[in-house]
Amino acid sequence: MSWYAAKSPPTTAYEPYLLVQLGHTTMEAVSIKEDIGYKAADALVARWISREVRWGEVQGVQILGLDEIARKKGQRDFVVIVTARSATGEGKVLAVVPERQKQTVRQFLEALPKRVKRAIRIVCTDMYAGFSNAVKEGCGQAQVVVDRYHGAKLYRAGVDRLRRPELRRLKQELPTEDYAKIQGALWPFRKNAADLEEEERLLLKRVFAASPDVQQAYEYREQLTARCEAELSKDQAPQKLKPWQQRVRASGLRCYDSFLQTLAQWMEEITNYFLERNNSGFVEGLNNKLKVLKRRCYGIFNLPHLFQRIFLDLEGYRLFARTGG
Repeated sequence: MSWYAAKSPPTTAYEPYLLVQLGHTTMEAVSIKEDIGYKAADALVARWISREVRWGEVQGVQILGLDEIARKKGQRDFVVIVTARSATGEGKVLAVVPERQKQTVRQFLEALPKRVKRAIRIVCTDMYAGFSNAVKEGCGQAQVVVDRYHGAKLYRAGVDRLRRPELRRLKQELPTEDYAKIQGALWPFRKNAADLEEEERLLLKRVFAASPDVQQAYEYREQLTARCEAELSKDQAPQKLKPWQQRVRASGLRCYDSFLQTLAQWMEEITNYFLERNNSGFVEGLNNKLKVLKRRCYGIFNLPHLFQRIFLDLEGYRLFARTGG
């Protein structure tokens, strides 16, 4: 009969409904709930969902994202998730590459269909040399953009490393009643200055009066954030960042040492952000979904199956909920 496939328990009208149910849950849960059997659910995914992207259906990809995830926590068994950003800013998974070594990623990029590779202008990634070098060798026309927020995480962490021992020192040196006046400064300290309430400003003012080094580090942090948010061109960005580097080095503060080395090493890729202000937000958002998927399914070690489950979570509702497949 035309309304069912041979040896398939669900009817063809029932199958799209089951595929929607399989999104954001496990096959075991759906097989129990719908009483169809685990193998039937697995076969259903195999029939409807490709084990890799269909390149003939990929159109207009201009921005790629590269990021790794660990298949098993603590084991450093990394795979690379290759993502394309849509015109609306959402991520679409193109591939799961079996390891994050430069050669493996480069081979994947070299093997892209020519029309797809020619269209790629930007590749967003973190500060991992294997990714940036793979892009330069395997997709040479694309600009590597190091996500601005990875850089911000580094320099903000440096200021925090100064704050913690300084507050411990003040706790030992100040009278108890004076130290009580500067307690609770952690979250105001981590806020941008423009977002502070008046009470928080007064609290930080008392902290800075007790520790000029903390004040200086905070001010340098705010200066750098302002430069990153300014309407700068690619050529103007280094002209604003390098004087900041020089002032920080001359200040004698050591909390920025690690970030200064990173900034010097990755200046080109970091300032590529100012070309079109692209970032890895679409990659990071997708990675959070993948972490949930791994925990939900207790790890998926078969890479084609992992691709199918990612695709189903991201695209299943759009493809099967209303169209009937």
